[in-house]
Amino acid sequence: MLRGIANSATHMFTFSLTRSQHCKPLLTLSSLWKNIKDASFLQHFSYTTDIKSKVENKRTVENLYRLAVDIKKIRRLKEWVLFQDAAYVKETANALREMGADKTAIANILERCPEAILCTPAEINSQRDLWQSVCQNEKQLVKLIEQFPESFFTVEHHENQKSNVQFFQELGLKNNIISRFFTSAPDIFYKPVEKNKHIVETLQRMYLNLGGSNANMKIWLLKLLSQNPFILLNSSTAVQENLEFLQKKDFTDSEVLQLLSRLKGFIFNLSPDTMQRSMFFSKDVFKCSDQELKELVLKCPALLYNSVLVLEERLRGLLKEGISVDQIKETPMVLELTTQIVQYRIKKLAALGYNIKNGNLENLNGTKRDFEATYCRIQAKRERPMFNPVAPLN
Repeated sequence: MLRGIANSATHMFTFSLTRSQHCKPLLTLSSLWKNIKDASFLQHFSYTTDIKSKVENKRTVENLYRLAVDIKKIRRLKEWVLFQDAAYVKETANALREMGADKTAIANILERCPEAILCTPAEINSQRDLWQSVCQNEKQLVKLIEQFPESFFTVEHHENQKSNVQFFQELGLKNNIISRFFTSAPDIFYKPVEKNKHIVETLQRMYLNLGGSNANMKIWLLKLLSQNPFILLNSSTAVQENLEFLQKKDFTDSEVLQLLSRLKGFIFNLSPDTMQRSMFFSKDVFKCSDQELKELVLKCPALLYNSVLVLEERLRGLLKEGISVDQIKETPMVLELTTQIVQYRIKKLAALGYNIKNGNLENLNGTKRDFEATYCRIQAKRERPMFNPVAPLN
């Protein structure tokens, strides 16, 4: 394992996941991982980056050249890797080759993640065995490593990773889900397994307290974790605080459970203060009572999880298209869509002669597939002849 942590590198790459007021479920798996991957990778290694001599390891450079690796790219992005005395270029390349990676794949992996050559052969073999235990075959393993090399070569907490894999399997999560966690939410594996167990126990207890049944609890929990593994990065305190906030807003236990399920647990990435501001904004815009606001939130959880800034932008975009506040209040789910998506869909429907100002906003809602089905239905209705040309006139 690599030695020495430079203070400057530690301060630069320290990552902490906080409950930001701008955190939104629709951004989670892809955007959240994009935000944390670069920082969290370096956090789980010990690098000697403060090299006084700044002299490249000639053998390392030569071995990388032989593998057709772009040395200039490494010098530009992670030059310090080339300064390390201990490097395992040949061994790392051989390990990847044994897994089935071709020359191009090996070069791509080492260019994207040159830190890989600082892992010992024993560390790579251990990581290989662990990842293979949840992958269908070596072809899938190589594909994942090529796409997410940082996740694979983060070997600092291998024992924690191993214990967490076993825990997730015992919970009932399928291997294809666990392998997806390795690449989309690797940080959940770096924690001691006891911490993940504690969060899971908190969620189970919460589900039962809200009226959920023992018979359905496992299915609910596995679905929640599959959709949002980042929930494991929260503290049990955060879970409890947000739960109490909803209960203080007079949501019944069944309604809270409904919100948790619809929001895939992303509600725990928020804070009571954030949710309070969003709800106050919506109440002011729609001029509604507390009971009406609660009903609107149950219809459209976006009113709860989106920040005031996001809600303002989306409302402004709808009003600009000539849609009234009363229309939005009638169909609040339209606020789950970005302004760009709304504009695109309105324009597409307008091409069919459909006037959204006088029409039903429900036609804008749904996934891309849902909207395409709606569009085709309206199109077919517009093109349908007013009478049957072959039918008798009398």
